Amino acid sequence: MPMKIAWGITGAGDYLPETFQVMKKIIERGDVKVQAFLSKSAVMVIKWYKLWNELEKISPRIMVEESANVPFIAGPLQTGKFKLLLVAPATGNTVAKIVNGIADTLITNAVAQANKGNIPIYILPVDQEINTGKKTTILPTGEKFDLFMRDVDMMNFRKLRAMRGINVITSPYEIEEIIRKEIQS
Repeated sequence: MPMKIAWGITGAGDYLPETFQVMKKIIERGDVKVQAFLSKSAVMVIKWYKLWNELEKISPRIMVEESANVPFIAGPLQTGKFKLLLVAPATGNTVAKIVNGIADTLITNAVAQANKGNIPIYILPVDQEINTGKKTTILPTGEKFDLFMRDVDMMNFRKLRAMRGINVITSPYEIEEIIRKEIQS
């Protein structure tokens, strides 16, 4: 029986194409089923990157945020319907809310409830602590664009890494190994 994972997508464009590539590769294995649930902003960003058709191939059912508890994902997460919760990519705003205990969106509430249910949580923040203070991302046009990290975002990244029950990943390419290990556990 395939392992089921909940995949939360926020309105971040950074790491989005790479995350989709990895998720597509994971479902092609046949031993994983993905249920995607999107923030309101994620819908816009996914369409801007022209990835909606790819998402439909990865997740047979796409749930879009109406409120913090609609569609209802918290209960299925807590009761073990999903082996893990993956939030990738996660905006700086989502990370800020999580580290401050604010669960007022579908994704931040899912993280809070999965954490209470002791479900493994993996988060890929787009704003990470880096020595140079800047990183280069790829726009939907394929052009490179430099992003400069704010001190508050790097502080929130450190706080997220210190939270009980939260596993912070720094690259979409880590997801495949996480899934492999979870299948074996």
